Order: sequence, then structure tokens, then C-alpha cells
Amino acid sequence: MEAVRGSNQVKGFRAGDWKMEELKARKIAKGFAEGEVLRSEQAISFFGGVNADNGVVVEKDHPLEGKSISGKILVFPNCKGSTVGSYVLYQLKKKGIAPKAMIAKETDAIVAVGAIISEIPMVDHVEGGGYDRLKDGMKVKVEADEGKIVLL
Repeated sequence: MEAVRGSNQVKGFRAGDWKMEELKARKIAKGFAEGEVLRSEQAISFFGGVNADNGVVVEKDHPLEGKSISGKILVFPNCKGSTVGSYVLYQLKKKGIAPKAMIAKETDAIVAVGAIISEIPMVDHVEGGGYDRLKDGMKVKVEADEGKIVLL
């Protein structure tokens, strides 16, 4: 299949044959981002668990150990650790190596403050089991202002 230039249709499909799925969520930090999901099944500690110089997860035995969160849509259940984690997110953003957006199962004050001051779009409380549908490598849009995630 190929896209028809100047059109939102794809050859071989009629308008209405398919549509992107939207998941509703709660807005934490405003903004919009589109990208690839990097999913963790375990909580993330931004202070001590993520290298603030390169965005690589350094926490020993963490499922994302050795992977960069930079430029990804980071999906994780919750945050753990020190309140300095907010500042680590801010450092990552200032260096241009922060996640494009974050989706949490449950947001705590540490990561909420970090997302807000760093202007990293963030949502949580994805409705209807939608959080479990977000898989590594998926392409999604996070439209935090509207409280939605679009599966691409």
C-alpha cells in the first residue's frame, strides 16, 4: 500500500475503512509528542537509575538497563526514589536527551513535577485497560492537553 500524495487516504482503502485507535488518559503535563514506545514493567528511579549525561538506564538488573530513554515515549508503571529525580528529568531536557513524552500507570509527585518543569508531555490513568496495550516499539502520539494517546 502506498499513501496518495496530498491525501489522507491510502491506495486500496476507502475513507472510513480504518481508523486510529484513541485511548483516554489523565493529563499530567501539557504538550504533544509522537514516537516509539519504550516500555518498562518496573518502576523507574530517575535519580541513580538513569544517567543524566546520556539518558541511559543504569540501574543494575532493571529491565531497561543499558537502554536510552532519550527520544522515546517512555511507558512505566510508576516512579521510585529520591525527589532529585525531578531535577534529573530537567537536566535530560536541557541537554536534549529527555523522553519525548511519558505515560505512567500511576504518577507520583516526583515525576509529575519533573515532567511539568521540563515540559515533557505526560499522561497517566489510561482508561479501559489501555495501559496494558502499550507495547515496546509501538508508534504512538501523546496528546496530553486532550488527555489521549493515539495508537498509530
